[in-house]
Amino acid sequence: RNQMPVFPEFRKHRHLVPMLSLDNAFDEQELRKWEDRNARISEEVRCAGYCLEVKIDGAAVNLTYENGVFVTGATRGNGRVGEEITNNLRTIKALPLKLTGSHWPRLMEVRGEVYFSKKAFSALNRRREVEGKPTFANPRNAAAGSLRQLDPAETASRGLGIFCFQVAPIEGPFAPTTQHEALEQLTAWGFPVEPNHRTVADLEEAEHQVELLESKLPELDYDADGVVVKVNPLSLQEELGTVGGREPRWAIARKFAPEVAVTRLIRIVVNVGRTGALTPAAILEPVEIGGVTVSNATLHNADLIEAKDIREGDRVEVTRAGEVIPQVLGPVRSKRPPGLKPWRMPSACPVCGAGVLRPPGEVASYCPNTRCPGRIHESVFHFASREAMDIRGLGYERIRQLLDAHLIKDVADLYELEVEDLVRLEGFAQKSAEQLVQAIKQSRSRPLSALIHGLGIPHVGAQVARLLAVRYHTMDELMTAEVEEIARTEGVGETIAGAVKAYLDANSELVHRLAAHGVNMIEPVTQTGGSLEGQTFVLTGTLETMSRKGAADAIEAAGGKVSSSVSSRTTVVVAGSDPGSKLEKAKKLGVTVINEEELLRLLKRKA
Repeated sequence: RNQMPVFPEFRKHRHLVPMLSLDNAFDEQELRKWEDRNARISEEVRCAGYCLEVKIDGAAVNLTYENGVFVTGATRGNGRVGEEITNNLRTIKALPLKLTGSHWPRLMEVRGEVYFSKKAFSALNRRREVEGKPTFANPRNAAAGSLRQLDPAETASRGLGIFCFQVAPIEGPFAPTTQHEALEQLTAWGFPVEPNHRTVADLEEAEHQVELLESKLPELDYDADGVVVKVNPLSLQEELGTVGGREPRWAIARKFAPEVAVTRLIRIVVNVGRTGALTPAAILEPVEIGGVTVSNATLHNADLIEAKDIREGDRVEVTRAGEVIPQVLGPVRSKRPPGLKPWRMPSACPVCGAGVLRPPGEVASYCPNTRCPGRIHESVFHFASREAMDIRGLGYERIRQLLDAHLIKDVADLYELEVEDLVRLEGFAQKSAEQLVQAIKQSRSRPLSALIHGLGIPHVGAQVARLLAVRYHTMDELMTAEVEEIARTEGVGETIAGAVKAYLDANSELVHRLAAHGVNMIEPVTQTGGSLEGQTFVLTGTLETMSRKGAADAIEAAGGKVSSSVSSRTTVVVAGSDPGSKLEKAKKLGVTVINEEELLRLLKRKA
């Protein structure tokens, strides 16, 4: 572990075996659904036993060993390609550079999690405070950042640790037959393995052990956010395989109960969306949850606030749903100051003062004023977004400037802006003004589907907009279509059709003004007779090398259709990372699921 050279940048590294991501289970019921899905492939899972491993909250790495010697280390990256950080990993004292014992595969990859111990993390932040540097918010981010230091000496100074948990043999024999034996073999070779792993006979015992392990969290010198439940026999793991080449069917992360913090709800504000929907949100005294400082949280709607009896000034419990979105669980009534009044949705729009409406049967209240500045701000922001008209440089604050300066009142006014109008505003130089005007000009040539999406019609996202544009081809045809006809468009239905007709009837003047400014009102003709003709695709999750729109365009160019929802007519579901409920529905319906790499091969083969 001698002094190592400093490199100007990290090289890309392709893993020999993909590094998979884990699905999550947040309770016992979700864990049992996971087992039920696996049992449809092999009933043996119910009696084969499970191996439980504490899920370390750190940064995943891939370690390549040849003939027992560490040769290459890399970050996870997108699961297939990461960044080579060999020299940085060599500085971790617990990582064996040469294995002990024998009987290792000639070539293998070992997966591990690099982490900060609580002691090392505290020491690092104290040192940074003394040096006048910003401190790290949480150990996970600090570990990931420490691995990406261009100078290995900096990584070495931070005191990182590592636990290893999986072997991917490439060449040569691998003796273990179960996951538990694999962990024991890693230990025998000199790898550090998290010591609290254990085997259980069934999920009932697994759930009990999860509770025991969660109770041990305060005793651990490192952060953990759950327990990974793995089918123990390696042969059964191989039989179960993966979902779309992304995540193993044989393993799932049983997450611990989310961290809950208590803080003061300062006030409840109401935001106005582009459709006029009024959404309450909580402004909180800043509080740290899971290493993230939270100062506001969603409250969803007035009915929820009333049902939970949440009041301004309350002490409230706050968590991060799915470890991401802050939300208020409810008030701590025992700590409620006297005199707090129940909160009510305002009867007038907080932005324009128009009377608030609440349609029968809906939980949301609306500002009915289509000229409301709050609605206009959000609608312009949506209109300029990448999947819509893609006007680069027209961000949230820029739009606020244009509205405050009375340069625009709606999206059509954007096409009347001149450079001379913009340079008078604070923060606009001649070049930035010219670039924005040029970006607005270029947006005129966007396809009809982008315009339909950009208009912000209720219930109409990018996929539905594309379906409508492909069917009607021109805006004139769509505007003259009746509700019943629109509803017959695949993937649309009566509710969406009614919203489309109502919006276009009410905003026909706006559409005509856009047309007068040269905005394209035609959808390019899709190539017919392609080899994907007759197939309907649904996209879900985040793709690695292309946007969802880019993938949809490529599929349609090859003659296929792209729908926004999974149905019995769906041919293929393309699943990226973090897919939604569409993936589960596809499984239930028996729809073919492929990953992005398989889609690219399909498109290439059909080209």
